[in-house]
Amino acid sequence: MANIKSAKKRILVSRTRAERNKSIRSGVKTAMKKVYAAIESGDKAAAAAELAVATKKIEMAGTKGVYHKNNVARKVSHLSKAVNQMD
Repeated sequence: MANIKSAKKRILVSRTRAERNKSIRSGVKTAMKKVYAAIESGDKAAAAAELAVATKKIEMAGTKGVYHKNNVARKVSHLSKAVNQMD
């Protein structure tokens, strides 16, 4: 365990940020699963609606520093491609 005050603070801050990041990542994963579920059901309108929600969550996670911008672009691209390839 840390003895120095600044080291103790860093432990608290890093724990807080890790919890926040974990929550945001979990929300992104849930949104992505909803898009894929809509694609599996074959409902293009629902998939498009879920895509909009998921895209916003992913991009917000990127602005908060949870994901790198290239990771954000890749996730959005994969979801968009999957929705656009529906018949």
